[in-house]
Amino acid sequence: MSSEHARQPVTMREVADAAGVSVATVSHVVNNKEGARIGEDARQRVRDAIQELGYRPNALAKTLSSGTSNFIGLVADAIATTPFAGQIIHGAQDEAWKHGYVLLVANTEGDPAAEDAAITMMLEHQVRGILYSTWFHRAVTVPEALRETDYVLVDCYEAGSTAPAVVPDEVQGGRTATELLIQAGHRTIAFINTTSPSPAQEGRLAGYRSALEAAAIAYDPDLVLNAPSDQEGGYAALDHVLTLDATAVFCHNDRMAMGLYDRAHERGLTIPGDLAVVGFDNQEVIAAHLRPPLTTVALPHYELGAAGIRRLLGDPNPSGKPILIPCPPVIRASIA
Repeated sequence: MSSEHARQPVTMREVADAAGVSVATVSHVVNNKEGARIGEDARQRVRDAIQELGYRPNALAKTLSSGTSNFIGLVADAIATTPFAGQIIHGAQDEAWKHGYVLLVANTEGDPAAEDAAITMMLEHQVRGILYSTWFHRAVTVPEALRETDYVLVDCYEAGSTAPAVVPDEVQGGRTATELLIQAGHRTIAFINTTSPSPAQEGRLAGYRSALEAAAIAYDPDLVLNAPSDQEGGYAALDHVLTLDATAVFCHNDRMAMGLYDRAHERGLTIPGDLAVVGFDNQEVIAAHLRPPLTTVALPHYELGAAGIRRLLGDPNPSGKPILIPCPPVIRASIA
């Protein structure tokens, strides 16, 4: 429908005329104003007129009068363009909707000017609060503008502060990945870790060591390799793994596992017959379509977004530390 034929919005004056009351009375009913002396008969006439005329309250006016809105902001560096991390938005949207809020999303691609503009715009719209998210787990510096409202860091944290944050439990995830291989009977388990310093690098190694200790398997540092966290890193690491007589491998992420698969096939090895493999991240475009499909541990992106909203809206966290979200196993066919 063209704009010249579009229906004009119903005004509060029209509702007041139809109900036989003042505009002030309609305003009090619409905004549920406490202490307003309005009889039930008049209230019902206003409600009937609103329904009959299809009146919609002016959201901006309500925001200005109340000092807040039904919007929650989400400022992200790249998760909207990263398929598996985009689940953070999905989880946040679903949880916000449950509580009567709508999500405003700004994807900044890591541009500080775009980030500042996005936060400023959200503050001008009187958002209830802002989720500040990164597409991979890392330390950040909280932008000063963010401190002007309630906020929660999602998939990131501020080192040395009590800034509210929700992050994946990397240690538990590394432990779970290693336990899957131990439970399948493996005792010589290699771990191909990333060369990039990060909470994931440290946490997944700690989880690997914890699982070995719990199973009374001696930790052997020679079984821990460091490689670039991509397909080429996993591909190049396989030959070294085979010199260690390992029967199983825990890869830092699914991309490394994909490269390891390629080299194993070139060497005539079968997975899981000759070598059991577990990845991390659950990038379904990779893990579910390898042959055989890859057993992995999922980064809980959906739950990170949902938990961020719950924390923003009042879930308590008396410890002052980041809330840890469990990383669940995804069982497929790469473990015998």
